[in-house]
Amino acid sequence: QVQLVESGGGLVQAGGSLRLSCAASGLPSNIYAVGWFRQPPGKERELVAAITWSGGSTYSADPVKGRFTIFRDNAKNTVYLQMISLKPEDTAVYYCASRPPERNEYDHWGQGTQVTVSS
Repeated sequence: QVQLVESGGGLVQAGGSLRLSCAASGLPSNIYAVGWFRQPPGKERELVAAITWSGGSTYSADPVKGRFTIFRDNAKNTVYLQMISLKPEDTAVYYCASRPPERNEYDHWGQGTQVTVSS
C-alpha cells in the first residue's frame, strides 16, 4: 500500500514561488508514475504535471509550462513541484497521486495542500 503526503503549500504573492513535496512510503516500488493535480475553488480537478518514477519522463499541462517543473529524488522517495511566476489563477488545493504499473489510473492520493496566490 502506497501512502503519499504533500507539504509546502501556503500563501504567496503573484509572481512568487513555492515548492511542493510529495513523500511516498509503504510500497514505492509499486509506483509507475506520480502526478500533481489541482482543484481550484468550484472547479474540477486537473492534472498539471506528472513524472515516471524510474525513467524521469515528464509531462506538464499547457497552463503551467515554463512555470512549473516536476522532478524527483528517488533516494528520498519524494516528488517535487517547483512553481515560479505564480498567478492568482494557480490558487487551488494541490494533490499528488500515484499510478501503478498495471493500471492507467491514479489510485493513491495524498491529503492535499492549499496554495493561495494573492494579486
